[in-house]
Amino acid sequence: MKIKNRKARFNYIFLEKEVAGIVLSGTEVKSIRAGKVSFTDSYCFFLDGELWLKSLHISEYMEGTYNNHEPKRDRKLLLKKQQLRKFKRKMEEGGLTIIPTEIFFTKKGLVKVEIALSKGKKTFDKRNTIKDRDIKKDLERELK
Repeated sequence: MKIKNRKARFNYIFLEKEVAGIVLSGTEVKSIRAGKVSFTDSYCFFLDGELWLKSLHISEYMEGTYNNHEPKRDRKLLLKKQQLRKFKRKMEEGGLTIIPTEIFFTKKGLVKVEIALSKGKKTFDKRNTIKDRDIKKDLERELK
């Protein structure tokens, strides 16, 4: 199962993508399996040479008791040092941000996050995206 950040494709231009592991608790994994994730305003930041994911909302697990997690806590992303250095270098160049684009499970059952180094779109870029999408829909309707 893949949970995608649909709004990210509309608001950002993806320059480079990478798959990272994420540190989670048991109830968070169960909530992700149930699809209870919201990417609204989530982004990545560097703290002490590590990459952290901020504002990713994973709803509390309904069956969880006192062991339940905090829905919007910061979560550590797991990448190799070389990948971290590359992302940090590119972010320092300016105007770029790292955002999560999707969360998925591997065949082994591990939770992974696809992150993208991205640049924010301007208003006219967003208009062009809407225009292209409308043209594509019209062509599909005519073909049917």
